[in-house]
Amino acid sequence: MTEIFQTFDVNGNPTELVERSQVHRLGLWHRSSVITLFHPDGRMYVQKRAACKDLYENLFDHSVGEHLIPGESHVEAAHRGLREELGIEAVELKPLGEQRRLCTEIPEHGIRDNEFQQHFKGVYEGDIHLDPQEVSEIRLLTLEQLLSMIERQPGIFTPWFESDLVTFGILPPGS
Repeated sequence: MTEIFQTFDVNGNPTELVERSQVHRLGLWHRSSVITLFHPDGRMYVQKRAACKDLYENLFDHSVGEHLIPGESHVEAAHRGLREELGIEAVELKPLGEQRRLCTEIPEHGIRDNEFQQHFKGVYEGDIHLDPQEVSEIRLLTLEQLLSMIERQPGIFTPWFESDLVTFGILPPGS
């Protein structure tokens, strides 16, 4: 099924509906939500992207990342992503900062990813039911375990993961 994104001008005004592949190929602005989910004991849920993903397959990433569908708010997309990727309902989400503009060039894949992104934080304890088309595994890591993985195996994370966690004060600068 073809994904359709609402696109925007650089000021965030809606422009037109465009297929996902064209949005990324042409570098059109679109919206996404990212969730960093924690267990009540402070450990972080880190997902490993499924092998069938078209980008950064088998790499560790945020708990959930979701592109918005037309007419959807950032928080609605975040809850949909939690439900679809991890089978999680009813998590209270708090925004981490304001919506921000991110520009990521991935020339080897012909992608210019220009997003208006909102990052959220939530706390969850309970069952998780992975969608194998999206997520191959989920790990609960202490910050010390995460820092150790970043130091010993930096290539196992998506390019944006560490910098996002530093930006939002989850990891210390220079991690």
